[in-house]
Amino acid sequence: MMNYIWGGIILLSLIVSVFTGRVEQTAAAAVSGAGSAVDLSLSLLGIMCLWTGISKIGEDAGLIRRIAKILTPPIRFVFPRLDPKGKAFGSVVMNIVANLLGMGNAATPLGIKAVGELKRLSPDPGRATDEMCMLVVLNTASLQLIPTTLISLRQSYGAASPGDVIAPIWICEICALVLGIAAAKFLSRRSRT
Repeated sequence: MMNYIWGGIILLSLIVSVFTGRVEQTAAAAVSGAGSAVDLSLSLLGIMCLWTGISKIGEDAGLIRRIAKILTPPIRFVFPRLDPKGKAFGSVVMNIVANLLGMGNAATPLGIKAVGELKRLSPDPGRATDEMCMLVVLNTASLQLIPTTLISLRQSYGAASPGDVIAPIWICEICALVLGIAAAKFLSRRSRT
């Protein structure tokens, strides 16, 4: 579906550029935008590799297990029906820890694995469970101690102080997290009645 949407946008922009006489400007903007996208991708790739490496070191050193142990009580509150010793619970914890450490896109495979484990536990594999919905809420709110992707983006675009957005981000993330969990819990209870 997204292919059709993007294809339609490109086709529409080409048609508009022909009718407005700006074909050369459109072509120049396309080439310039592609170059900027490659530069941005490479800078983000660097920060992703850095955090993935730090994550691996933290995992090998046992740091991630310690953080996961600290987070187990609040995660049990959010996911009360999951067995804390089960594979699904472990996958959920790893995904939350990866997001908390600000790994951004590096946390995505862990989220996909967690959803796969939750799907295995589902009585109806074609329907999202409350736990899956809650995981989506947690990933969307994505509470991060250090929002590395945003800081690296701000730095690559020349921000004088790329880290000055951390406190407002924490406030927004905490508000989104609390409201998201409350809404998911409310809707979960409501659907069972």
